[in-house]
Amino acid sequence: MNTVENIKDLRDQVKAWKMQGLTIAFVPTMGNLHDGHLALVKAAHRHADKVIVSIFVNPMQFGLSEDIDNYPRTLAQDKASLRQVDTDLLFTPTSAIIYPKGFGDNSYVEVPNISSLYCGATRPGHFRGVATVVCKLFNLVQPDVACFGSKDYQQLQVIKTMVDDLSMPVEIIPVEIIREKSGLAMSSRNGYLTPEELAIAPTLYKTLQWLSEQLRTSHEARDYAALVMQASEKLENAGLKTDYINLCHAQTLAPAMPNDKEIVILAAAYLGKARLIDNLPVSL
Repeated sequence: MNTVENIKDLRDQVKAWKMQGLTIAFVPTMGNLHDGHLALVKAAHRHADKVIVSIFVNPMQFGLSEDIDNYPRTLAQDKASLRQVDTDLLFTPTSAIIYPKGFGDNSYVEVPNISSLYCGATRPGHFRGVATVVCKLFNLVQPDVACFGSKDYQQLQVIKTMVDDLSMPVEIIPVEIIREKSGLAMSSRNGYLTPEELAIAPTLYKTLQWLSEQLRTSHEARDYAALVMQASEKLENAGLKTDYINLCHAQTLAPAMPNDKEIVILAAAYLGKARLIDNLPVSL
C-alpha cells in the first residue's frame, strides 16, 4: 500500500492508473477505522481495479460545541488494517492541504433542504462541511465509484443529491450497516462508551426494530406520532437521551405519509459522551 499526503503525488498515481485503463474506487474516511470501514474497502474492490482510501478529520463538519481535538486519531493502526484488505493507496492530507485559506474562507458546497433536517438541525453546518470535503476529494481522486456506509443514511442522501445535482461522473455505492453481535451499529464514536454504556447502547437498534414491527402490523390506522413517542420513551427508560426519531420517505427524507410504501426510520440519541445514530428501512 502506497501512502501519499500531497495532491501532486495523488494525482500522478491516479493519472498513471487511468492511462492504463484501470478503474478507481474511493472510500473517504476520518480514520479510527473499524470493521464497518473495512467492509467499504472490500466492497470497493468488487467495483473497481484500484482502491483509494482517504483519512482526513474534516474541521468544516464539526460544530462549535464539538471537540475536534479529541477525535480519535489512530493512523498506524489504520494503516495496518488497510493493508489487510489490500488497499492500493492511502491519501492522508493535512487541513492546510485541503483548506489552504483556512476552512472559514474556503468556497463551499451546500445541498439545500435535505441538509437542514434531522442531524442537520442538531448540527448546523455539518452537512455543508461534509458536502464540501467530499466534493473536493472527488475532484482530487477522480474516482469512478465511491463507497459510503448506510449507517449515515442522511449523509448518504446528501452526497447522492450533490452528485446528481452537479452531474458528477461518480457512481455512489451504498454499503449495508455492519453491526456488533449486540446489534449496535459499528461507529468510531462507540469508543467513547464505557462498558456500562456499551450494554445499554444496543437499545437504540432494538427500539428501531420494535418500531418497524409496529409499522408492519398496524395496517389500519398508523398513528406515527404516538409510535414515535413510545419509541422515545423506550430509549429514555433505558438511559439514552433521545435527539430525534423520525419516520421518513426513504428517498426524500420528508416526513412519511400514510400512503408511503418505502419508509426509513432515522434516529439519534445521546449516551454518555457519545451521540449514536442508526436507521432502519421499512417496506410497507
